[in-house]
Amino acid sequence: MPLPGLHAPTVWAHRVTWALLAACASDAAAGQGALDPAGVQAARIHSLWQLTVWVCIAVFTLVLLALMMALVRATRRARRESSEPARGERHEPGATRVVLIASLLSGAALAGLVALDVLTDRALSRLPVNDALHIEMVGAQWWWRTRYANDPDGPGFEVSSDLHVPVGRPVVVTLKSVDVIHSFWVPQLHGKKDMLPGRTTTIQFRADRAGSFRGECAEFCGLQHALMVFNITADPPERYAQWQALQASPASPPAQPDALRGQALFLARNCAQCHAVRGTPAGGTLGPDLTHVASRPTIAAGTVANRPDLLAAWIVQPQSLKAGATMPPSALEPEEVRLLVSYLETLK
Repeated sequence: MPLPGLHAPTVWAHRVTWALLAACASDAAAGQGALDPAGVQAARIHSLWQLTVWVCIAVFTLVLLALMMALVRATRRARRESSEPARGERHEPGATRVVLIASLLSGAALAGLVALDVLTDRALSRLPVNDALHIEMVGAQWWWRTRYANDPDGPGFEVSSDLHVPVGRPVVVTLKSVDVIHSFWVPQLHGKKDMLPGRTTTIQFRADRAGSFRGECAEFCGLQHALMVFNITADPPERYAQWQALQASPASPPAQPDALRGQALFLARNCAQCHAVRGTPAGGTLGPDLTHVASRPTIAAGTVANRPDLLAAWIVQPQSLKAGATMPPSALEPEEVRLLVSYLETLK
């Protein structure tokens, strides 16, 4: 039902606008909302976006009003001319002036937005990076290998798809791709940055409040592009230091008999050829480092929750959870799968 005082086109525009805003709010509620910036750079992008939206709304509204006025005038003229003798071509200096002024204002608005876009881009590149945390992210179909560089507070280590950063400290991320074009995007912290094969790029950001922020590949990269997700958790410095110390430490030796048998199975089969577990002879580099895999909330780059039953399904037949994944299926017996999962569950 149309709102009082609004014509149909205005009602339609009103509904579309609110639908788009509702979708953005839904993303924010899910932890991936550009309308809820958590860093200084995301806040600048958000401010530019807001200004652009309001300028576009104003222009759209003025265009609709002009269209409605033109339709009303055309209708009245048609009625008047139908009852009057035909006249020669008429010139309307007033309409010409309105079109000229509107064109000049539109050009000025566009030029202003371009100037603000350039200024925002420059501001984004000027984040102070003194005492920055350095991380390397390597995109592959379809997961993220993340290496933390050596830090004054501890040695480097490797994780997969589950990052932590300290609140208030700048982060410099070196981006690489090993196969196709990927794109790093955490909308609550920064804009997008493409990752090109054979080329190294960097992006800097700073989380100004604690929280969990969803990131993903923003460039279509193949079959499982939608399931190439990662998560960044911004922790207070003390909590981040605890997480860093845990991740930098080697895996604890298993104590339970089933876990010990599972470890022996892990080292004897192909698992150790593709995966590394620091503190053991396993040093594979084809797949993710599994030193602390049990501490990760998800597996397969955010595809499913890190639960024993889903971990078992991933080991037996990865294609059932993520078609096209490069991890091969295994021919393990059910008892062997159970033992292997028992061992992996100890890697916290």
